[in-house]
Amino acid sequence: MSTLQKLSELEAHKIAILNGYDEEAKKAALDKGKLTARDRVKHLLDENSFVEIGTFVTSKTFTCKGQKVNTPADGVVCGYGTVEGNLVYVYSQDPTVLGGAIGEMHAKKIAKTYDDAIKMGAPVIGFIDTVGLRLEESIEALNGYGMIFNKMSKASGVIPQIAVICGDCAGGISFVAGLSDFTFMSTKNGKMYLNSPNTLEDKNASFDHVASANVHLRESGLAVWGEESEQVLIGKIRELLTYLPLNSEQETPCLNCMDDLNRVDSSLNAFDFDVRQISEIIASIVDNGMYFEVGEQYGAKVFTGFARMNGATVGFVANKEEAIDLAALQKTTQFVNFCDGFNIPIVTLTNIKYIESTVATERLGIIKAASKLAFAFANATVPKVNLILKEAYGTAYMLMNSKHIGADYVYAWPTAQVSTMNSESAVKIMYEEALQNAENPADLMQEKVKAYEEEHSSVYAVAAHGYIDDIIEPAATRKRVIAALEVLYTKQVANHLKKHPTV
Repeated sequence: MSTLQKLSELEAHKIAILNGYDEEAKKAALDKGKLTARDRVKHLLDENSFVEIGTFVTSKTFTCKGQKVNTPADGVVCGYGTVEGNLVYVYSQDPTVLGGAIGEMHAKKIAKTYDDAIKMGAPVIGFIDTVGLRLEESIEALNGYGMIFNKMSKASGVIPQIAVICGDCAGGISFVAGLSDFTFMSTKNGKMYLNSPNTLEDKNASFDHVASANVHLRESGLAVWGEESEQVLIGKIRELLTYLPLNSEQETPCLNCMDDLNRVDSSLNAFDFDVRQISEIIASIVDNGMYFEVGEQYGAKVFTGFARMNGATVGFVANKEEAIDLAALQKTTQFVNFCDGFNIPIVTLTNIKYIESTVATERLGIIKAASKLAFAFANATVPKVNLILKEAYGTAYMLMNSKHIGADYVYAWPTAQVSTMNSESAVKIMYEEALQNAENPADLMQEKVKAYEEEHSSVYAVAAHGYIDDIIEPAATRKRVIAALEVLYTKQVANHLKKHPTV
């Protein structure tokens, strides 16, 4: 056979793979507004950058009649390409091939994608659209799950991992979302669940109750972003990737800053402060007013997200409300740990009065959740800058990257008050008897509150004790934070000998 004939044969094989899907399954997917497995990769990567690996891999699956099953690329498209010129690895499950079910060779392709990504130090993005385990392959398919989870565990903290739930994510494969750093989800077609609703004790349970994007965006916190359109969803993934380093050994991406480093925003001096406007403050101080919020709907009392200052990525944590609850504690802890793992400096904007707890959250372990956040900030070795905006009370304030648990620099606006509790409550406790016996309790209360604030809770009293490094003009916040981050660029921390933390 001549070379030309061999090339013709090769082309025929490729065409057979590209067209070997189940026509009915493809039509059903298109009717739901889904992209094909290869189209998802195409929309993610820079034009003409995709290189497919394992195109000719096929399944070992046989039907109960002993016939070989046709599984083009074994139901998963794997390879590498670039996003904004940076290397990434990708796999995309194909629901038109046995419903995207995972078998031995399918799993080996994903495992190899991880091996290559770890060696090259590049992120992995996985498009999940599968009915779960391939029952025909039994224990070999189950071993495939184990291979994938093993590789993801080894990649954790080494390379960024992003899961994209485009369709079904059923059973054990849902662990992929739990093991990933960020999970994006189609609000139209995404369904993620460990056990089908009809197997649960609540007979009224439905996919809307346990598996929908709304559940995982708002209640479980597994998903950080949702969109109805897959194209828009993939665009958000591309945007997130521009903020992330390729791996834990690299510095954060640094772009040419087109914004004035010394820009002063005089409106902040006259800011009629409302903690719900925290996004306006963030937009005022970051480069070009642009930021990427992570997990907006879950733990909504706290903002977590990425922005750039002087062109470099910074992780922001900011109080959206005067309290922090269980969900917000868990979201913040995960975000801080990610930033620390990938060398991303952390800036916190603090305005908090208390930790919000209920009977339910006490039983669910809010004490442990709060302890984990304290540990995350204390254990983080990246540059840490804290800005106190207004109220900062008690252990809630201490948790928010305070000087007490290791912030490198703490600044405060003149509007800040820092104390164990608000002044009125403290005075009522300290002078309860005197207030009861006073001829004019209101005047005495006012006098004692003023004295307490001057001695204990005013920003100047706290700065006098060394817990605030400087009191700054709000308008100058941007240039002061940038200056602190520049100084901390060469920060080094001597780690104690230990295998890993146990908190």
